[in-house]
Amino acid sequence: MRRRDFLIAAGAHAAAPAFAQTSWTETLAAAKGKPVFFNAWGGDERTNAFIAWTADRVRAEYGIELRHVRLRDTAEAVQRVIAEKAAGRDSGGSVDLIWINGPNFLAMKEQRLNYGPFVERLPNFRYVDAEGKPSNVVDFTVPVDGYAAPWRLAQIVYVYDSARLPKPPRSMAAMLDWAKANPGRLTHPTARNFLGATFLKQALYELTQDRALLAAAPTDANYDAAVAPLWAWYDALRPTLWRRGAQFPESGPAQRMLMNDGEIDLMISFNPAEAAVSIANNLLPATARATGLDGGTIANTSFVSIPYNAANPAAAMVVADFLLSGEAQARMSDPRHLGNPTVLDVERLPPDQKKFFADVPPVPGMLSAAELGRALPEPHPGWMTRLAAEWEKRVLR
Repeated sequence: MRRRDFLIAAGAHAAAPAFAQTSWTETLAAAKGKPVFFNAWGGDERTNAFIAWTADRVRAEYGIELRHVRLRDTAEAVQRVIAEKAAGRDSGGSVDLIWINGPNFLAMKEQRLNYGPFVERLPNFRYVDAEGKPSNVVDFTVPVDGYAAPWRLAQIVYVYDSARLPKPPRSMAAMLDWAKANPGRLTHPTARNFLGATFLKQALYELTQDRALLAAAPTDANYDAAVAPLWAWYDALRPTLWRRGAQFPESGPAQRMLMNDGEIDLMISFNPAEAAVSIANNLLPATARATGLDGGTIANTSFVSIPYNAANPAAAMVVADFLLSGEAQARMSDPRHLGNPTVLDVERLPPDQKKFFADVPPVPGMLSAAELGRALPEPHPGWMTRLAAEWEKRVLR
């Protein structure tokens, strides 16, 4: 999941350069020996380890030097591209590839700061499941239009310790009732973090009177009425939270440490395999389990995008294509590594790529598709931006 995706677009409307229509053979030749500065959120060590593994593989396979620029906030990379545009640096940019979602992708797309459209040029894109997993081509209601390549799926789950909480709540309304009966046993990351903002969005989905509004940007005319039930719910919930809602963990891993230490019994995660992966890596007790909600939970796809002025766009494309390979996607779905569902339609893979998925083992704590439940589309990015800003005013004032 990521990274913080709360950038508000700024700066002049840029004109993207012409996209070079070269063959994949020519792309591979241009990529060889080039560095790729991959700007990606660095707050999760399992993801960092996966990127390090990817760097080893693309070096061995393609002679590409993948360098992970670890971000605290995805907006850092986007702001760098905007600053380079303002300074007239239309080539040789410092960012080759960005892990991007939501408002940040929208900001870049609106300002035409993306290279491409390149995605359909990637040989492995033909195996991406665009019909069964529509978030692979639509990011937070915004059509990707070939300017960002999918690489990992995520869906909200709630992780709990079954030894202490045998029957977790299955709705946000029930979560409030449970929290009142068990004060101090629930928290969420700060809403400045994407997980904390999604905690609010999930409640908004369930509590708002008109869910259809969430598919478009909020307006001054509809915002207050749409979010009023959410804030009434949250005002009742906050005093029941860990440390009475006066402090919040900064990230998902910080929240997980609280659960491992026995301070909380329930936590939000954007990884359906969070319990399984954490058990396998001794980060949570063997009794950790995950649950969806009866009405479904928010799901999205993570993307990688190439800035319009990337120094090495060909090498960045090769990395994006490798992330869509059966080898990379199977490792990503393996609970011993990340445990994210694949963006691919595995049945369409050729045998030499499908074989990697046969090696992914079943492990305790892994949810089945039926247990995970219905995937809800992300609201328009404007809802997350406004919710996060309002939470800060209400909580951090």
